[in-house]
Amino acid sequence: MFVLPTTSKATHNGKKPINDCIMNLKSNDIAESAAELFDKGFCCSESVLQAVAQSRGVQSDLIPRIATGFCGGIARTGNVCGALAGAVMALSLFTGRNRPTDPRDENCKLIQQVIRQFEARFGTVLCRDLIGCRLDTPEGHRYFVENNLRAKCVVFTREAARMAAEVLISASPPPAPGISRE
Repeated sequence: MFVLPTTSKATHNGKKPINDCIMNLKSNDIAESAAELFDKGFCCSESVLQAVAQSRGVQSDLIPRIATGFCGGIARTGNVCGALAGAVMALSLFTGRNRPTDPRDENCKLIQQVIRQFEARFGTVLCRDLIGCRLDTPEGHRYFVENNLRAKCVVFTREAARMAAEVLISASPPPAPGISRE
């Protein structure tokens, strides 16, 4: 396992400097990776978090499992869209804090930016309003399946990943300390 160095001259497997690799990421590739993960059976929040983390070389036994409870608008209750929650977790992975004395203003600013973009694009941030049902009832689940709403969810997943990636690329935050890369 490769532990992320703090110098921009460090390389991974003898290739480009790590920071150069991060700067050359394409948000469309990350968005498509999230859609592919979703199509393979991961839920929205898991797919977004995993695609963004993988795009930056982050590997962890916690990803995607830490995002599982956010699927379907937090445990299928229709609250905040899981794809958006995955984007928030991905942004926090790279811009969050480790100590209570660390500032969090930049993290909040970036997350608020993605929330505004998501709401402007889709009209709401609530899963139940995006798909027209709650997944924690048999009727809601049946409606979801019968109306192939997974096709809508893949769009939210793809776009949340794209939005998070674009914000991270433009902000170019330093890599989080203690994050391992393969």
